[in-house]
Amino acid sequence: MPTGPRIALIHATRVAIDPIELAVRELWPQAETVSILDEGLSADRASGRASLETLNARIVTLARYAEGMKPDGILYTCSAFGRGIVEAAATSALPVLKPNEAMFEAAFDHGTDIAMIYTFPPAVTGMEEEFAEEAARRGSQARLRSIHAGGALEALRAGDADAHNRLIAQAAQAIGTADAILLAHFSMARAAHSVRSVTGIPVLSSPETAIRKLQAALTQRPE
Repeated sequence: MPTGPRIALIHATRVAIDPIELAVRELWPQAETVSILDEGLSADRASGRASLETLNARIVTLARYAEGMKPDGILYTCSAFGRGIVEAAATSALPVLKPNEAMFEAAFDHGTDIAMIYTFPPAVTGMEEEFAEEAARRGSQARLRSIHAGGALEALRAGDADAHNRLIAQAAQAIGTADAILLAHFSMARAAHSVRSVTGIPVLSSPETAIRKLQAALTQRPE
């Protein structure tokens, strides 16, 4: 039974839930997680039913809702709403993490030629902007190359995790050389073993790096 901090996980798609909960069990079993799911976020982002401004406002509202659960920290698992998460973090007394900030930070330790495989196209532009902003802040020459694993997310949503993992591994094989490969979304973490089996390039996933960063943040936080 968890005896440590409570972490609120905010999801925009159900396929992100299992990877982060597995990462918590493996890396921080003392922590308790509570999940909040709004599938309309990813659906409305993909379809254009709602503006990004409106969706980012919903992201902030979800942080306020999560705070009512008295967590020690909040982790978002969807990479398509970075601006909204920044606002949520700026207006919260709790540690609030964007999905990929820890993974991006770890990537800079590997070099300047960083490849990122993604499966959800609407998230890519924002992620590329976040990476470029962090590189500029660090004075780094690192550049991000984005590679689409077409059909992988559709396979996963249809219940075919093996096809999802295989398509992502195929995308990794086509990369050639790189200093690191990033798996863009939490839902892709289940493919990490398949990717590592076909390449010698270091492979980073969001759940593992995010949990380690949140763990460090809460450990260092004054009582």
